[in-house]
Amino acid sequence: MKWTAFTLDLSRIRKFVQNMGVLGKTFLILSTSTFLLFVLLGLAGYGNARWKSSPASSMKGIAASLSSDFFMDIIGLEVPHVQEDRIQSTFSQTNILRFVFRVMTDINPRDPKTMLAHEVPGLAGEAPYLLRKTSGTDPDGGPQDYPPPIQKDPNSSGDGGAASTQPSPSPTPQPSPTATPAPPKKSTDGKKVVMIYHSHNRESFLPELGIKDPNSAYDAKVNITQVGKRLADKLEELGVGAVSYNQDYTAIEKDFSFAYSYKYSGKTVKEAFAANPDIKFVFDLHRDSEDRKKTTTTINGQDYAQVFFIIGQKNPNWEKNEHFASQIQEKLEQTMPGLSKGIWGKTARDGNAEYNQSLSPNSVLIEIGGPYNTLEECYRTADVMAKVIADLYWDAEKVNAPAADAKSKS
Repeated sequence: MKWTAFTLDLSRIRKFVQNMGVLGKTFLILSTSTFLLFVLLGLAGYGNARWKSSPASSMKGIAASLSSDFFMDIIGLEVPHVQEDRIQSTFSQTNILRFVFRVMTDINPRDPKTMLAHEVPGLAGEAPYLLRKTSGTDPDGGPQDYPPPIQKDPNSSGDGGAASTQPSPSPTPQPSPTATPAPPKKSTDGKKVVMIYHSHNRESFLPELGIKDPNSAYDAKVNITQVGKRLADKLEELGVGAVSYNQDYTAIEKDFSFAYSYKYSGKTVKEAFAANPDIKFVFDLHRDSEDRKKTTTTINGQDYAQVFFIIGQKNPNWEKNEHFASQIQEKLEQTMPGLSKGIWGKTARDGNAEYNQSLSPNSVLIEIGGPYNTLEECYRTADVMAKVIADLYWDAEKVNAPAADAKSKS
């Protein structure tokens, strides 16, 4: 009888086990370190949002410490063309490469935090980038949006109605009226051709509330809707029919969520179109969240709240909306250079970045001023904007008039 013999190489088994132990320890150390890193980042983000008085994020503060030239020099190590052309024209190689790099990677070379934005919860956002600039544009000072710390106040009141025809209360008196304007030579004959609404209707202003924390600049009564009404009233004075909606979604929407603000306001836009089929222009008015020095300009000795135009590039036809915004900006730049901060696009994967602009090619989101501005400064800007919008409307009517006359004669 034969026996089958086999041997075990214990030294090789021992070596294999030792190697696996080393790999296991290395994997455990790396996993633990990564986990702790993300926990620390999450705690830092929470602490910044919870206790920091300034609305600027800590990550953006770090990014701001790097100059754009320094960061572009880093990119230039891999993309030589970046170093060759520093001419800041619209179609310079720097701008084109930055645009392509942003489209392909969703990383903004001017804002290094976007490299981590989609990996670290809380850092992702609707980071804007410049589409068209003006004399008042700060390329590194784009608009900033921060939600209110308390999303719903059950004790607050809201009318929940449609368009309001009564003036909202304001602790700040409106600018002294000038001489009574002469009756407008032009008129839309009662037709409402401009719609103004507010997706974030409670955005307010620190000087009007008597507080200092910009994260708390939200109020149910004293807010951006008063600027919208001012704009509508001035358009009416210029013969352009305008309707202003001021729904308080926080109060009227069941289980209100700030993240669904544009869903709520989208219903308002559709209802307005049904009630006023002649609407041509649509404006969603907001206020920005930047510091006063980035939202204010002094012209002829008076302070004005500056303007950001925002284009949502999740809208498949956003180029039409951008063209509409550029027409307003060009007229605004001719009328009062430096009042506009430029046209900015948003393409965030997380967030809205559509802003109901797919409902009309003549729709644009406009941010007037920031939390540190006064209503009076915003009113001055609204008055200038009303004249620009009215001129644009009448210019468009001149273009359409010959075609309409020819059609009626035929």
